[in-house]
Amino acid sequence: MLSEVGTAEVQRTPTGSAEFDRVLGGGLVPGGVVLIGGDPGIGKSTLLLQVLAHLSMQRSTLYVSGEESAQQIALRAKRLSLDGNDMRLLPEIQLEKIQAAISQCKPDVVVIDSIQTLWSGQLTSAPGSVAQVRECAAQLTRMAKGGNMTLCLVGHSTKENVLAGPRVLEHMVDTVLYFEGDPQTSFRVIRAFKNRYGAVNELGVFAMTQTGLREVNNPSALFLSQHHKPVSGSCVMVTQEGTRPLLVEIQALVDGANGNPRRLSVGLEQNRLAMLLAVLHRHAGVVCADQDVFVNAVGGVKITEPAADLAVLLAIVSSLRNCPLPGKLVAFGEVGLAGEVRPAPRGQERLKEAAKLGFTHAIVPKANAPKHEIPGLEIIAVGRVEDAVNAYR
Repeated sequence: MLSEVGTAEVQRTPTGSAEFDRVLGGGLVPGGVVLIGGDPGIGKSTLLLQVLAHLSMQRSTLYVSGEESAQQIALRAKRLSLDGNDMRLLPEIQLEKIQAAISQCKPDVVVIDSIQTLWSGQLTSAPGSVAQVRECAAQLTRMAKGGNMTLCLVGHSTKENVLAGPRVLEHMVDTVLYFEGDPQTSFRVIRAFKNRYGAVNELGVFAMTQTGLREVNNPSALFLSQHHKPVSGSCVMVTQEGTRPLLVEIQALVDGANGNPRRLSVGLEQNRLAMLLAVLHRHAGVVCADQDVFVNAVGGVKITEPAADLAVLLAIVSSLRNCPLPGKLVAFGEVGLAGEVRPAPRGQERLKEAAKLGFTHAIVPKANAPKHEIPGLEIIAVGRVEDAVNAYR
């Protein structure tokens, strides 16, 4: 009977990284399987090597590498100033030898870097094939569950930024994490897309330094440009990533088109931009049909929630009119096809985060207007897109 099943609180193991623990839901879970994907060179191996070096001081650990030699990993650990005295290292790609090593040393935490390099002698297909990836992941997951061992799998990603291999791989594991960010910059974002032990869409922010990945204590500062004076085409929004409110600057550039007008968005959904421009024309009388429109979310962050709609429209109108918005203004809210401004979830938390960072004005949906004043923050509640567009005309 379901009522007879024990529901004791899961004991979590802190990883030594508060940002990584936030994304995991509080730490690593015994018997849990974590899959981490991302572009090459984004920092997956670096993060897990740092985590394992910390955990090895109090837990039994094993780092299995199918991509690098033992010497290469040792050189990286030295570069990162990591103490690897207690961390076991196994450069191996054959599944049966890895299983034997796990059975012999019985580690608490195992890292497999990466799952696409492993192969099993029971199958004739090449490493990285669908059958090999599925079989190796299933065997290792079974060992993790049976031995109450935490398993972290590194997965390759395709150019479409999805995990390579069979889709069933994501269904097998308990947690799926993605590394995001431009490898040419120092900032990295790790996001949870699936988590049986915590909240999804939780966000962790890191900076890549010469000594490895370092946590960013105030991630909102990454996504805000430092303008000496207000500039046109800029509007700050408060997005909600898991339990964390995050301030992100939305920039827009509207310019005369040479030929067919272009619509380009970076970090925001392309199709939604076209819809918002149609709403802007129909309900606010702002015409961009003969203009190129470019929209960008600063810092390389990807915003998927519709609460960005209002900030996007305000930035577009500001650029079109060449009229800067107040420097300490934030905005959020979903815009419907009928021109209404719909509320965003957890609006009070967003406003409190904006006030904490020194913002003094906010344009929000009427349903998100606070019942009690927030010190230092002037609230403009709007119900229609035309009211928002003309608030600071």
